[in-house]
Amino acid sequence: MKSLNDCFVLNNGVRLPCIGFGTYKAQEGQTTVDAIKTALQVGYRHVDTASFYQNEVSVGKAIKQSGIDRKDIFVTTKLWTNERGYRQAKQALEDSLNRLELDYIDMQLIHWPASPNKQDDWIIVNLATWQAMQEGVEQGKIRAIGVSNFLKHHLQALVKSDVIPAVNQIEYHPGLNQSETIDFCKKYGVQIQAWSPLARGRLNDHPLLNQIAQKYGKSVQQICIKWCLQNGVNPLPKSVTPQRIKQNAEVFDFVLSDDDMLAITNMPPCAAGGRHPDEVDF
Repeated sequence: MKSLNDCFVLNNGVRLPCIGFGTYKAQEGQTTVDAIKTALQVGYRHVDTASFYQNEVSVGKAIKQSGIDRKDIFVTTKLWTNERGYRQAKQALEDSLNRLELDYIDMQLIHWPASPNKQDDWIIVNLATWQAMQEGVEQGKIRAIGVSNFLKHHLQALVKSDVIPAVNQIEYHPGLNQSETIDFCKKYGVQIQAWSPLARGRLNDHPLLNQIAQKYGKSVQQICIKWCLQNGVNPLPKSVTPQRIKQNAEVFDFVLSDDDMLAITNMPPCAAGGRHPDEVDF
């Protein structure tokens, strides 16, 4: 990847801009609209939202006000746990389209898997949700479908379906490699996306990352994003600060050496902030 214009190619041929702009915890309103417009002005062309974030209206407004052609902006949204199931997923798509004021969504994800600790029919629920999403693609309302926070055992039924997930969005950053899930996804051509690629600031004082950042004249955040990209992972950094939004995209003028990549990859586990998909209580 040499610029923000470069893309990953998903298993259905859809092109996914190499760095996404995350909007988790960005509240509905002008601050979020302005942040997204800033990101688009900087050159980001991928905006990641979700029904749970409750900011889809702001995402839609920012896209409309940006002056950029809709077809040049990749929009991802996700359906929440109470929107799983065939009928519920159908309605979730319509609700997201209405809030975003868009004719289609570039990608829709199942935000969290139905899991065995919560319901006996979890596989059926995931497959029913998946069927509804496939129909959304057939109807031209979605260009690609995928999942988020799915582990190997959640994915096994979906990869046997007619449509293999295009992406799996998981927590991924230095100190959290998720190698088992990633290896399984690679086997089936599922693109990995990284939520929390900056570990929500928990890596800012990490000695190794600071040493490497100093070596390249970059920030720890830029090192984390570059590490993702060089591992073939699509990072989704988030910020509402214009300077930080711009800085997070300035990662194409250097390349981490093989030794530095290995050193980061081999960091002891640290900075994980998410919850295990089989242990969430929502």
